[in-house]
Amino acid sequence: MASGFSRFDPARVPSPCHVLDVAQLEANLRQLRHIADASGVKVLLALKAFSCFAVADLVGRYLSGTAASGLYEARLGKTRFGGEMHAYAPALKDDDLDEMLTYADHLILNSLGQWRRFQSRLRTCSGLSVGLRVNPGHNEVENPLYDPCAPWSRLGVPAAQLRPDDLQGLSGIHIHALCDHPYAAFDRMLDAVERNCGHLFGTIEWINLGGGLLMTEAGFPVSELVERLADFRRRTGLTVYLEPGTAVALHAGALISTVLDRGSNIGEFAVMDASATCHMPDVIEAPFTPDILGAETLPRDMAAEAEQPQVIRLGGPTCLAGDVIGTYRFEAPPKVGDRVLFLDVGYYTMVKASTFNGTPLPALALWDSRTDALDIIRRFSYEDFEGRL
Repeated sequence: MASGFSRFDPARVPSPCHVLDVAQLEANLRQLRHIADASGVKVLLALKAFSCFAVADLVGRYLSGTAASGLYEARLGKTRFGGEMHAYAPALKDDDLDEMLTYADHLILNSLGQWRRFQSRLRTCSGLSVGLRVNPGHNEVENPLYDPCAPWSRLGVPAAQLRPDDLQGLSGIHIHALCDHPYAAFDRMLDAVERNCGHLFGTIEWINLGGGLLMTEAGFPVSELVERLADFRRRTGLTVYLEPGTAVALHAGALISTVLDRGSNIGEFAVMDASATCHMPDVIEAPFTPDILGAETLPRDMAAEAEQPQVIRLGGPTCLAGDVIGTYRFEAPPKVGDRVLFLDVGYYTMVKASTFNGTPLPALALWDSRTDALDIIRRFSYEDFEGRL
């Protein structure tokens, strides 16, 4: 995979460090804005995937606003990013509702029970548009951990349980059924939405089709998506929202890490100052192996190659035995003190980072691959660890 980070000198930043290429980020945003303008839909940033407010002004130039999945994200979106703020939570705390309403332009409830409990307060809120999350009954995600439509899902009301009268007083519905999918999956999902949720369209004004679509990946059929969305809008008369997360920061982020120690146990390993469990938890949860600049990524099950001298397994500095980032084949295996650059980890990394074992959080840096300008915007300290405890 070609990467602008091939021109980046990792010695320029502290280690570990998240580096965001604002040139790639802007290219992604430009593509998302084109899709919005050409199709007539509105595109929001899903803060659950990417919340780096240091680039809020840049995001605001291209997108209509942000989508939050909880109170603090809603506050961040409203106060740091601006634009429209669409807030959702699987369950709202009564004590949080009033504050949530100071941030949200659109509030999406997860159940009819919540609507019944809160509607007297919501109906008096001037300018607020209230919607309902609906499970379209369509599965595209293989891993149940990430599938909002898996059996027993707590996310949204199954479409088959809803009648148009149930939505009286509500303005829209929210659908989410994808996770890092190509266009074909979106096309199938939208067919299912029309088939399973179409009986609700006459009672609503807008529909949010969620995120999980890799609209900024190289080779993505933008014209097909634009035509599909525009046709859907014409036929239904609905205002349509998309809320990408991964697609906003796709290929724009890297994580710089340093080799702290080397050893062998059947195969060679290296201990890094970056951690899978602390800094890249999806590596363990998904699971997946992030690419490294200048190395070949090997499958997780590669016992036959374990004793090859250029094959090294990289792990984090925590005491968790499973804190393993991945196994790689290097032309020149890294030595203690060498820097390693993990690619395409700009999304679902900063937002999920933890300080387990007292592991420091990575610094944050903005880099422009067009000009080579670099700005280290945040370093974390012991106080950030202690303050959480």
